[in-house]
Amino acid sequence: MVILIKVLQVLIALSALIIIHEFGHFLFARIFGVRVEKFYLFMDAGGFRLFSTKHNKLIRKHFPKLANADTDFGIGWLPLGGYCKISGMVDESLDTAQLKGKPRQDEFRSKPAWQRLLIMSGGVLFNFIFAIILYISILATWGEAYISNRDTQIYVNELSYDMGFRNGDRILGIDGVYEENFGMLQAELARSNAEKVSVLRDGDTLDIYIDRSRISEILGTPGMFDVAVPFVIDSVSADSPNSGTGLLRGDHIVAIDGEAVEWLQDGRRVLAEHSNEAVDVLLLRSCGSAEQPADSICLTLQVDSLGRLGVFTRPIGFQTRDYGILEAIPAGFKLTFSTIGGYLKDLKLVATPSTGAYKSVGSFISIGQVFPSSWNWYAFINILALLSIMLGVMNLIPIPGLDGGHIMFTIYEMITGRKPSDRFLIVAQIIGMVLLFGLMFLAFGNDISRLIR
Repeated sequence: MVILIKVLQVLIALSALIIIHEFGHFLFARIFGVRVEKFYLFMDAGGFRLFSTKHNKLIRKHFPKLANADTDFGIGWLPLGGYCKISGMVDESLDTAQLKGKPRQDEFRSKPAWQRLLIMSGGVLFNFIFAIILYISILATWGEAYISNRDTQIYVNELSYDMGFRNGDRILGIDGVYEENFGMLQAELARSNAEKVSVLRDGDTLDIYIDRSRISEILGTPGMFDVAVPFVIDSVSADSPNSGTGLLRGDHIVAIDGEAVEWLQDGRRVLAEHSNEAVDVLLLRSCGSAEQPADSICLTLQVDSLGRLGVFTRPIGFQTRDYGILEAIPAGFKLTFSTIGGYLKDLKLVATPSTGAYKSVGSFISIGQVFPSSWNWYAFINILALLSIMLGVMNLIPIPGLDGGHIMFTIYEMITGRKPSDRFLIVAQIIGMVLLFGLMFLAFGNDISRLIR
């Protein structure tokens, strides 16, 4: 069932993004009077299709105008993207027959460069607009929630400890730039290719210098910075084995079975070693006055089979903000552009072999793993917005075969006044498709390697 839900989310998300992207091309083409021969979700490789308005008997019978329209709307059988076949344009179909005749008024190649530029930019533009709409909807419906970095201390793993970070440090800035969202600290450390991180430790500010050759380790080691949670009791569960043992709200556990535990994470490790056992716990209890020292109290508590005491600790510092629709609009624009900027930094890492970021490139298998295992509208729309931005940015890469390649050649024509020949465009398209297939094989190879591991 989990796999089915993930597959369903991937199909819905990719289908929506493809339709939005291709509709951007379609709309600008029709605005400028360019004929669109095909509008297909997925690829009809070999001429095989699942649906076609020009070949479906029911469509021809009940909707003859749609069946006889210039554009064939359909669904291909190969779920690898989709396309708009624009008349008189060199595209992935490599249909050269249409280029042999004299250009018609309703063909792409007969239009001025600025119109062709807008037609080719339409898909990316619509992806970004779609992301803006989704982010506005998210902020207006659910608001914004994140863990603030302002007063939050870190709990380190092996990598961050080796790099010089210590439990309890508070990160003040990465190359002098403050990051408010605690959950983005590790991502920004990699994206910015940072030289140093300023931290607050035991009341003193110090700089930790980053070895840039370890960026690949930062990318491949999740959980560098966990939230360091003090082991302070907030409440005791009603069905806890320690209900009625004298634990009070505000009690700070500092040792378990004689072993010091400064943070909740330390306590979890020690408790896991004493499942189904009774342990001696040392805690500090405030006397209610800042001038008086806390009392040290020793209690014997029971650990359950899962290595838990059955208590809740004080919640970490979540920041939440609700938005009205008028507030959500500028916030949605801001969030979209900041996400675009972050993804551009990610692509820069991927294009730098020494970072090893290319190993993180994935196919729709990786996309499926990002979606939750149960349906969650907030998570689905959030991921959909991010994927829309990723699709838009990826299509801006100036590789023939992508929109960015066509945009690059059109801008060249507008600057120089010389239009590339059809032969050049065909060769460039073939080279671009070879590069794209290589990227596709890399993505599938990475996914298969991860599944095997």
